[in-house]
Amino acid sequence: MSNKEKTSLVPKLRFPEFLGTDSWGKKKLFDILNPAIREVAKPNSNYLAVGIRSHGKGTFHKPDQEPEKNSMDRLYLVHRDDLIVSITFAWEGAIAIAGDADHGAYVSHRFPTYEFKSSMSTPAFFRYVFSNSAFTYKLTLISPGGAGRNRVMNKKDFLEISVAIPSLLEQQKIADCLSSLDQLIAAQARKVDALKTYKNGLMQQLFPREGEIQPRLRFPEFRGGEAWSVGKLGNIAENLDNRRVPITSSDREIGDIPYYGASGIVDYVKDFIFDEDLLCVSEDGANLLARTYPIAFPISGKTWVNNHAHVLKFEHACTQKFIEIYLNSIKLDDFTTGMAQPKLNKAMLDSIPIPHPDIPEQQRIAGCITALDELVTAALQGLDDLKTHKQGLMQKLFPNLDSSES
Repeated sequence: MSNKEKTSLVPKLRFPEFLGTDSWGKKKLFDILNPAIREVAKPNSNYLAVGIRSHGKGTFHKPDQEPEKNSMDRLYLVHRDDLIVSITFAWEGAIAIAGDADHGAYVSHRFPTYEFKSSMSTPAFFRYVFSNSAFTYKLTLISPGGAGRNRVMNKKDFLEISVAIPSLLEQQKIADCLSSLDQLIAAQARKVDALKTYKNGLMQQLFPREGEIQPRLRFPEFRGGEAWSVGKLGNIAENLDNRRVPITSSDREIGDIPYYGASGIVDYVKDFIFDEDLLCVSEDGANLLARTYPIAFPISGKTWVNNHAHVLKFEHACTQKFIEIYLNSIKLDDFTTGMAQPKLNKAMLDSIPIPHPDIPEQQRIAGCITALDELVTAALQGLDDLKTHKQGLMQKLFPNLDSSES
């Protein structure tokens, strides 16, 4: 290794105790790994199998695998800290290091396993080496062919891949740092999930159940007050569908005005047809049933809407928010037509029954859910910030091996 190459294998950021120490070394994986061939006969009873998620997302379990449903007579035993690679989906980053829960499980011949040589490697450090996009790109180069099972990784080529590694002490320091950051990310993700769960539970209490017109929970100032009314959506909102204008992609003039479709912004155009606070509701698309995204969403200011989203106007802002929340909380299967391409036409939209209280109670409910939405949004932003910070930190903690080879 030349002096020039050694100099280039220094990360942009090092912990103080490693400043001025030796550069990182370049090693091929066969210097770091030993094949772990623990071939065993298939158990007679149900067994636990391990699979690998793509894009560096770790392992998952396939419990209670039945021997007679698997044509392979032999399996391979997994130990903690084994490196497991999917030879059919390596090109998608299906590579992971076994954890405590994976110890003693089984994999097939399509998941070769490797042990780390303890003299030069810390498995926790290599979790981050293998999740790096630069390493995943190398896996695509040794996985020729078509998609899926036709794109098989060459195991010999895998062991020829070069990686940059520091001393064991520096490996452990980096692993500890990034592991702590992962714990913060996991805690923030749990906070997001907890807020979403709380919001969904509260909405179930604040809105009537299917077939009922009174909620199970009302704010103290409204308990014992007027009963909720039920009205069709067409009588509560003004429908502005007749003002919608679809524009084909080839005819759109690029600008800064949001152009909305069934599930939100699909483009930006030069002109607008609406300039007020309105509520859009998906008219067609699989999302009407899948509900991956909200089917009711607000638009404001200068906007353009195509013919894939209904446009509704309300007298009161709190009513618009109340209806938005309600529509996103109920199933609309009974009001849609078509299976391959579900559609919620105007007549069916107008016929949706909406249980609703008086304006003050609408304002109270809308304000409560809006405040929760703001908490969820802030928590999601915090999660994104942590992930971005980790990505940036990894770019500085690992040297660019590719540039040293150019």
